[in-house]
Amino acid sequence: MWAWVLLSSGLWAAILLLPWRPWGTSEQISAAAPGALAGLSGVTALVPARNEVSCIGTTLPKLAAQGALARIILIDDESDDGTGELARSLGIPALTVLSGQRSPGGWSGKLWALEQGLQEVDSPYVLLMDADIALEPGILDALLGKLQRESLDLVSVMAALSMHTWWERLLIPPFIYFFKMIYPFALANSPHPLVAAAAGGCILIRTETLRGIGGFAALRNALIDDCTLARVVKNHGGRTWLGLSRDVAAARPYESVGAIWNMVARTAFTQLRYSKGLLALCTLLLIVTFVMPIAGLFSSQPNTRLVALGACVAMSASYLPILRYYGRTILWAPTLPLAASLYLAMTWTSAIRYFRGERSRWKNRSYERDPS
Repeated sequence: MWAWVLLSSGLWAAILLLPWRPWGTSEQISAAAPGALAGLSGVTALVPARNEVSCIGTTLPKLAAQGALARIILIDDESDDGTGELARSLGIPALTVLSGQRSPGGWSGKLWALEQGLQEVDSPYVLLMDADIALEPGILDALLGKLQRESLDLVSVMAALSMHTWWERLLIPPFIYFFKMIYPFALANSPHPLVAAAAGGCILIRTETLRGIGGFAALRNALIDDCTLARVVKNHGGRTWLGLSRDVAAARPYESVGAIWNMVARTAFTQLRYSKGLLALCTLLLIVTFVMPIAGLFSSQPNTRLVALGACVAMSASYLPILRYYGRTILWAPTLPLAASLYLAMTWTSAIRYFRGERSRWKNRSYERDPS
């Protein structure tokens, strides 16, 4: 056990010393002051919506309150819960509701909905926004200002997710923490194409850039569509930025651990490129990094316990910035190994579903794996 605990301690020391600080929260953006920037008339918002009647009554008015957008286009993606009817009844002047057509083969449902909406766009900027995302006043001004000032092609925001129930408080901050570990924001925001990432809930992109890469057809079958979009934009010479914001928030709660489980299992194995080798490596790394320090605390060897304690302290220290950013007490820091173990189980769930023939399942749609 001594060797494994020592390895874990070394890994945590290296993580804390990484110059790009994947555990930090410096990449963030807040809403602009009222009237700080005038130019939203050049933005068209595309909102794909499939059975979102519980959210759009809140999120669409907040989007409209950002300012005088060119248009808000909601693409009703074959909803059967009255989503389109509710959207029309809100009386938002700039709103157009498109009745989405069934997706052709080789397209994910969301990307096909966005492609239909893109055909209606004639403004210089496009806001891609999930139907459950609520924007605080001024945040779209801030995003547009950042894109223009820094000559970026794409800016996106990791939305603040619901953290009200016990399961949400246990698992949602680690979800963001692990996303930042996998896709370090500082590296994703650099010109180098090696790391590319975006958060699909809220993306502002130049229309010229989007059409220049071939529209959504360039990523039509992607399940992790946000990061794929960022990668394609960077591969075409574009510049991207991804950050955190408390002014972009998900209106949808995760009412049970099962809801979070399915959200993660939907794409976890996709992130590992459906590779058994990467799954084994991921399993080993998570056990060594998060489980061995806890196991080492119960060793009969004092030196092992001491090193394990140091690894636990380093682990908690890496988690504190995320907890503080979202206003969570530091008492949640010791729960990170439990959350990591659950996320490993979710990843295995995703892999097992894939091996059984199901590539992904979401919104009552199942995407089968390629039989080849």
